[in-house]
Amino acid sequence: MERVKKEHKEEIMKRIIEAGNPENYETSWSEKGIPISKKKSEVKKGRKSRAAGSRFELKVRQDLENKDRIVDKWTNNVDLEKGKVVAAKRKYNPFKKMLVVGTGFPDFISIKQIHEGAHSIIGVEVKMNGILSKEEKEKCVWYLQKGVFSRIWIAKAIRRGKKIEIEYNDFQEKHGKKYNKK
Repeated sequence: MERVKKEHKEEIMKRIIEAGNPENYETSWSEKGIPISKKKSEVKKGRKSRAAGSRFELKVRQDLENKDRIVDKWTNNVDLEKGKVVAAKRKYNPFKKMLVVGTGFPDFISIKQIHEGAHSIIGVEVKMNGILSKEEKEKCVWYLQKGVFSRIWIAKAIRRGKKIEIEYNDFQEKHGKKYNKK
């Protein structure tokens, strides 16, 4: 990481103060030494959204376990360029000074024995709004074409009053027609 000169940093901070109230903005520095200003209210929203997402992910895991499925965190990802499953990159959390595991796609692998010698292996991606990005959809198609998972479920949060319920959508049923053409 390149260090920012003290005079340069002071000039940037002066511009930030002129641009708006510093009480409302939080400034951090990128690896290249470029200042990044964010509204404190947006930072707080992001923190709350991540916490809500984590709670929902835990609720989905407990729901699957209650349905007599064996659930584990999927720590792999798909490299679409190479066309193979690779270990997911770990993210460094500078506040806890540790590497965060669990950045794979999909979030969980769920296994249930159907009968002697046959198992249902399902990938479960947890999304509060139930919407996958284009890259995530391509990864789902790859997993299904290669037979890594028999199905992929997208767990979506449905709010009924104050209670949050889980709705599972099968990727193949929802997007299968569009992606089978490829």
